[in-house]
Amino acid sequence: MLILDIMAGWIRSVNLSLMLLCLILLGMAHTKHSIYPRIRLSHKELWQMNRTWIFQGRGVPLQPQTMLLDESHQRLYVGAKNALFSLNLDRVNAHYRQINWASTEFQIEECMMKGREKPECANYIKVLQKYNQTHLLVCGTGAFNPICALVKVGHKGQETMFAVEEESVTSGKGRCPFDPNSSCMSTLHRGELYIGLYTDYWENDGALCRLNHHTYTRTERNDRQQLNEPKFVGSAVIPDNDDRDDDKVYFFFTERETDGEGVNRGILTHIGRVCANDQGGQRMLVNRWSSFLKTRLICSVPGPNGIDTHFDNLEDVFVLTKKDEKNPEIFGLFSTTSAVFKGYAVCMYHMEDIRAAFNGPFAYREKLEHHWTPYEGRVPYPRPGSCASKVNGGGFSSSKEFPDEVLRFVRSHPVMYRPVLPHHHRPILLQSEPGRRKLTQIAVDKVQAQDGHYHVLYIGTDDSVVLKVITIYNKDTDTVEEVLLEELQIFKVPAPIKEIIISPKRQQLYVGSEVGVAQIRLHQCDLYGSACADCCLARDPYCAWDGLTCSRYYPAGVFTKSRRFRRQDIRHGNAVQLCNGLQIDDEQWQRAEERLMYSIESNTTLLECVPRSLQAKVLWFLEKGGEKHEVIGDERVIVTSHGLLFLHVRSSDAGMYVCQTVEHGYVHTLLRINLHVLRGEILQTAMHKPNDGDGVSAQCHSILVPAPAPSVKPRSLQPLSVPASNSRVWYKEFLQLIGYGDAQKVEEYCERVWCSDKKRKKTKRKYVSLGGEKKGKGRGEENSHRAPRHTFDT
Repeated sequence: MLILDIMAGWIRSVNLSLMLLCLILLGMAHTKHSIYPRIRLSHKELWQMNRTWIFQGRGVPLQPQTMLLDESHQRLYVGAKNALFSLNLDRVNAHYRQINWASTEFQIEECMMKGREKPECANYIKVLQKYNQTHLLVCGTGAFNPICALVKVGHKGQETMFAVEEESVTSGKGRCPFDPNSSCMSTLHRGELYIGLYTDYWENDGALCRLNHHTYTRTERNDRQQLNEPKFVGSAVIPDNDDRDDDKVYFFFTERETDGEGVNRGILTHIGRVCANDQGGQRMLVNRWSSFLKTRLICSVPGPNGIDTHFDNLEDVFVLTKKDEKNPEIFGLFSTTSAVFKGYAVCMYHMEDIRAAFNGPFAYREKLEHHWTPYEGRVPYPRPGSCASKVNGGGFSSSKEFPDEVLRFVRSHPVMYRPVLPHHHRPILLQSEPGRRKLTQIAVDKVQAQDGHYHVLYIGTDDSVVLKVITIYNKDTDTVEEVLLEELQIFKVPAPIKEIIISPKRQQLYVGSEVGVAQIRLHQCDLYGSACADCCLARDPYCAWDGLTCSRYYPAGVFTKSRRFRRQDIRHGNAVQLCNGLQIDDEQWQRAEERLMYSIESNTTLLECVPRSLQAKVLWFLEKGGEKHEVIGDERVIVTSHGLLFLHVRSSDAGMYVCQTVEHGYVHTLLRINLHVLRGEILQTAMHKPNDGDGVSAQCHSILVPAPAPSVKPRSLQPLSVPASNSRVWYKEFLQLIGYGDAQKVEEYCERVWCSDKKRKKTKRKYVSLGGEKKGKGRGEENSHRAPRHTFDT
């Protein structure tokens, strides 16, 4: 509340008016197309609600490069600058372990002699994979001299084990990039490391590689048809069927598009694929992929005349695994590449569409200056890009047995003609407002609610914020509704979020940035309130009203009563239909809070009313003579996001103001404010009428209380019939009734602003004689010369 501590109508200063006007402008800055979060929680609020825990190491920036969730060991591994951390999944800031792995002084000096800055010459952990049940594979940049090692974590339950095996330390060239700022993606499958990286010091050779104890398989060098200035984003092993020999490894990356003359143009996003058991060829493509294919991944918004708005730059990718591991859902976070139009989009892809693109026609370009066309010639057998497996006929036990004709074809035709289109042929989320925050990371949870399954998206930004969003597809209108449930400020200091890992099992989110690693609960149902309407309007698939409060929704409820009374409507948020007429034992929420507020004519006054939901529409009504009229803003009375602002209060503005919200048709009365306007003549009379002695103080006090005093729930304020000599006594009681405890400060202010210097001295001498020397003396004399007129310093 803004200076509502004493009668809330105390004279406002110019500074207050300017502050309120700034709030208006901030509220008006959002256009009608803005996506408002329903709930916005600051870092402090998350901490106070015990919803988040943060690990910040030893007070220095962690600069985490990669994170790995290990549910079996109940640990979160964090690869950072010069260190590797093992954090507790239950509380990341408790019982952590650390391995220091910094570059030596000699390595740093050698690195700097090559022209690098000292911060670049640290050892940044870029590769962190679970090698087997007892070891991790860890690789770092090593002052531009990559290094790898195995870290022993022991069997499940061996919590004290976390150390580098010195005998395993080896060169990391080809397994880890040289530059700490270089993009890198990796996954480990059956003891083999699949990685996308730049393999050289100057970052000229981008490659997709596989390493094991015996072979090193990679893409062709200097072949722009395969890779052209790639930026590596993510990778995953996804089986096609039950035949393990037919498993595929998918890579997600962006690269430069070239025109017919080989000139670089824009950036495109591609998805690449290789067989996990690819051994390369026998006479050609030796130690090279014999199954590498790629196709374009499209994320665009259909526009008029068939012109789409494309989001071509892939920022992050998330593979949402399901019980059917062969058909995960792929979520890509994209941005635009245009210098004029800036925006972000999230597109979802189904594996059946991805497989269909790879099983479709190959792309063909007769000459460099020609456009791509579908290849219509003969395709050799076995189909180029297929794996040596029983599913494909079983005629070949290894790719080394493939005919040379197949290998020549796949080398010259690595591009598929058909791109992969997103589900519903459009993004499921858009952010297209210029100047807003950047989106950096994404993680997704699939949640079962009472009316179906929903994807909950957790999107990291460049200013320490995580957005919690659900998307709802309307089949009838072929549209997607995006609902921003929460905006969570994870870290106190704004910093780009570099990693997001989700644990559906623990219902936790783990977030990494250069200022630390945070753990945050996916939901907090009691935040929405205990009322049925509040819970239904939240539209959070994790939460439902159980008849008593808003609590965690479980599809197979344990308690029969809870199942019977559960109310949840994610698709529509129809609280009117679900909650009206329900009998609730505790009906306190139905009775709006009532407040008493005073103001003085011609002053600026704010009737503050901020709903819990930022998506609710606020309406103001004035009750007079038994009738209720809606308050429509004008040049004098302005409806702001913080309340009803009167720039110049009039006597006719007095009355009962009712603040109501409307959200999805549900009307909720939040607050009643009984506004009393004090007449300006009383103030002028008090300021200019001469009085002596005790009359001065009595006159100062008399202007503050109208007669008769209005009622305030649950108790009433009535002027006390007491002699003038005891005016301070009833006045202090008045202040106590309205909840203001420091009567001493009010008396000093009254004497300082409204009473003459001569009378103030008389009053002060009397006050000192009553035993208030220590309190009255210092503050009154020290501040009287500099206190602004009509300003009360609380």
